[in-house]
Amino acid sequence: MGDHLERGQHAVLNEGDENEMEIFGYRTQGCRKALCLVGSIFSFGLLPLVFYWKPAWHVWANCVPCSLQEADVVLLRTTDEFQIYSWKKVMWISLSALSSTFGLTPDHPLVIDEEYIINRAIRKPDLKVRYIKVQKIRYVWNNFEEQFQKIGSLEDWLSSTKIHVKFGSGLTTEEQEIRRLICGPNAIDVEITPIWKLLVKEVLNPFYIFQLFSVCLWFSEDYKEYAFAIILMSVISIALTVYDLRQQSVKVHHLVESHNSITVSVCERKAGVQELESHFLVPGDLLILTGSRVQMPCDAILIDGSCVVDEGMLTGESIPVTKTPLSPMDSSAPWKMQCEADPRQHVLFCGTEVIQAKATSSGAVRAVVLQTGFNTAKGDLVRSILYPKPMNFKLYRDAIRFLLCFVGTATIGMIYSLCVYVLSGEPLEEVVRKALDVITIAVPPALPAALTTGIIYAQRRLKKRGIFCISPQRINVCGQLNLVCFDKTGTLTKGGLDLWGVVPCTRNGFQTIHSFASGKALPQGPLCAAMASCHSLILLDGTIQGDPLDLKMFEATKWEMTISGEDFHIEGVPAHTMVVKPRDTIGQTSVEGLAVLHQFPFSSALQRMTVIVQERGGDRLAFMKGSPEGVASFCQPDTVPTSFISELQIYTTQGFRVIALAYKKLETDCPATAMLREKVESDLIFLGLLILENRLKEETKPVLEELIAARIRTVMITGDNLQTAITVARKSGMVSEGQKVILVEANEATGSSSASLSWKLVEEKKHVPYGHQDNYINIREETSDNGKEGGYHFALSGKSFHVISQHFNSLLPKVTSALLLLGVLIYCFVVIAWALLVQVSMKIKIFLKFYFLLKFLQFSYNIV
Repeated sequence: MGDHLERGQHAVLNEGDENEMEIFGYRTQGCRKALCLVGSIFSFGLLPLVFYWKPAWHVWANCVPCSLQEADVVLLRTTDEFQIYSWKKVMWISLSALSSTFGLTPDHPLVIDEEYIINRAIRKPDLKVRYIKVQKIRYVWNNFEEQFQKIGSLEDWLSSTKIHVKFGSGLTTEEQEIRRLICGPNAIDVEITPIWKLLVKEVLNPFYIFQLFSVCLWFSEDYKEYAFAIILMSVISIALTVYDLRQQSVKVHHLVESHNSITVSVCERKAGVQELESHFLVPGDLLILTGSRVQMPCDAILIDGSCVVDEGMLTGESIPVTKTPLSPMDSSAPWKMQCEADPRQHVLFCGTEVIQAKATSSGAVRAVVLQTGFNTAKGDLVRSILYPKPMNFKLYRDAIRFLLCFVGTATIGMIYSLCVYVLSGEPLEEVVRKALDVITIAVPPALPAALTTGIIYAQRRLKKRGIFCISPQRINVCGQLNLVCFDKTGTLTKGGLDLWGVVPCTRNGFQTIHSFASGKALPQGPLCAAMASCHSLILLDGTIQGDPLDLKMFEATKWEMTISGEDFHIEGVPAHTMVVKPRDTIGQTSVEGLAVLHQFPFSSALQRMTVIVQERGGDRLAFMKGSPEGVASFCQPDTVPTSFISELQIYTTQGFRVIALAYKKLETDCPATAMLREKVESDLIFLGLLILENRLKEETKPVLEELIAARIRTVMITGDNLQTAITVARKSGMVSEGQKVILVEANEATGSSSASLSWKLVEEKKHVPYGHQDNYINIREETSDNGKEGGYHFALSGKSFHVISQHFNSLLPKVTSALLLLGVLIYCFVVIAWALLVQVSMKIKIFLKFYFLLKFLQFSYNIV
């Protein structure tokens, strides 16, 4: 098999992607195809059935290996452990229709530009494009690199300057038509699968084919009652499965059909702004976003203006997200590499809703189409539903081994039966029938029907509780779970945070904590201004919306939010800019108002956000908010109190969430949007700590207690401070009383020293370095009071885990498993005993078969 593949040209599709596949070229041969046709006729359809189960055999039988350039059929093989095969026909796109319309020739400027994949795919001089379609994605043949490459998105190598220059004015009509023909429509089409297709696919399952063979054999032996029972069960099972699949197909179709019927404004280079149906969009088109509540029909890079987007469809959280424009930079690096933080902050994803589009002084809000169709974020989500990843659970691996044991036992029983009946002089027909009967005994024919019925019944029970499953086969493995991982904020704890207090800071150190429970207003100053302006809140229809944490922080300042206009104007600040200002009830203050000029959004990778604001009649300032350790690293060392670590530990050990604030004055001669983040976020002045309380959900403790009682291990994964996480784990019962927590800290190797690892008990302050024989933590001794195994927990950061996996991988837990053979041995004994009883009367055989069937159904019901 491997030699057969190696004779053809081999390449990789989606290299480096999780959906990576190996691709092999083949050319159809007429004589081979004719021989396969004759074989199909003489095998009474058995050969096509085998080819249906084994796609690789179909290609090897009908085709000969060749280069990918000459291939008319390609064989695909996944690079994961499953190595699943599939085959696709190579198809052609002809651009001849555009030749008469636009005078398209091989020397046309739009064709000879070899910089882009779309032009490298056009074969000259006949103006044709070779392509294959794999899991709804088109791959065109790149004539220069001689490989199939994904089409339907802008090239990854494009720099931010290239995007602005090439696509900032829109595409011409000729470019749009060429891209539309090659990339295909911008549509996420999920057709409703016909019932006959679902029925054929279900019936051609190998188990059902084996069931048909078993039923035919039983009818020949006059086992009519049992055969009719199996037929009835199979028909019901197939009908339920087909009905369920049909319902899922209809639901997915209705879920995505609205995506394809959106009207958008597109700017063409010569024709100007035009209204267009969204399915005509192509990568590189220039979208003009106006108004609010706009559904995104594609993925697009924001190049001018800013947007507030609801990404609830993708993330599940309806917190508005601010998107900033991609600035042109003097660099040839790819645009994703040029972004200081997360490149997604510049991307408007398909399926999300633009709540608010805010233009700059240059004009409209503009975005370049990045990806279309199934290449988009929403398309990728739909593809994950249509093509779920194969399961690799130990339960299924053991089930296959168990089934192979059945087959092995059946073979032994069949050989034994053949010997017994031949030696006793039975007729050949009777010998064959009795020998085959042993196979139907060893491998239960009712297995697929029983499992399918059980899955459907379990799925409907879950549906009544509001739980839906896109891959029902995974329901069977729920009973095998032994580990559950939880997020902290919003999962174990309540989504909202309550402001507990703020600890101001001066050059002399931390001041007395200001408690918000006292009802006193926070004194005006840089700290109050930072809390009022450093957030991602927006004003929508007169209502402030955004992250609950930001909302609580802003409300604590007693300031108000408005939009700059005629009643409130700051010189040099564009109209419709967000402004925060103290309320009149506070009295005279030193700050009349702050206009938010530019925002560097929060990034989970950077653990901070920064805003640039302009005082009315005053200075231009920068405010930063983020993790305490991160913010402190950007501040002037003499502004960070020496008691910073101990003060932080006081609050984190109590389970509080702590956020640090800082600021600095900026020069006013440079536009805010042109300032680099590195320059803004340097030499800051530390302002203080914001203390927030994150309470547990009411259902957290009961759920964790139930899981622990079921001996299911629970783990917390959070981006919060480790001490805070440990405190929440203790309060929730994840770490019970008497159990110890060991804090693991690992450091990367430096120039002169190797990687180091140390641990300490959280209850103590003493560090224990790894490798010292005199100092160690005796786990048995520390957990002896608990009276049970596993009386300790490890707490470590992602950085420490990475170092351990690289340099101390021997310390990582080793999970081993063994297959219990007791059940298999018992079953083998039953099958062999059954082979000895084959000569017993027909009534006893029917009774025993019904008995085994009922027992199997009872076992399946108990599993469900």
